[in-house]
Amino acid sequence: MHFMRLALQQAERAGRCAEVPVGAVLVRDGVVVAQGANCPIGTCDPTAHAEIIALRAGGQALGTYRLSGTTLYVTLEPCAMCAAAIVHARVFRLVFGAWDPRAGAAGSTVNLFALPALNHRVDT
Repeated sequence: MHFMRLALQQAERAGRCAEVPVGAVLVRDGVVVAQGANCPIGTCDPTAHAEIIALRAGGQALGTYRLSGTTLYVTLEPCAMCAAAIVHARVFRLVFGAWDPRAGAAGSTVNLFALPALNHRVDT
């Protein structure tokens, strides 16, 4: 998959900066809208996960926080914070490369996307 390769490049970028190597790519209609590399250590920002960086940049690029019709490619299963942001952003589909048994919130520790109280469903 081309887009997952781009996400892996972002993960490599994060790793070169001594970050946990996670990368994300946001796509709409086959076009890359935004990318993100994990950078909480270097930015001293606990929310600077690759997914959050990509969602923020995607919102800026599209002029709205509602990222309907997008697919987010991530190298690692999102944590609870990122999963919640993905739901709030109304991302249509999530594709991730590896399960995270320590903190993954798409099925490893919890499946945030399956909570019935949420008003949006992300296709995983």
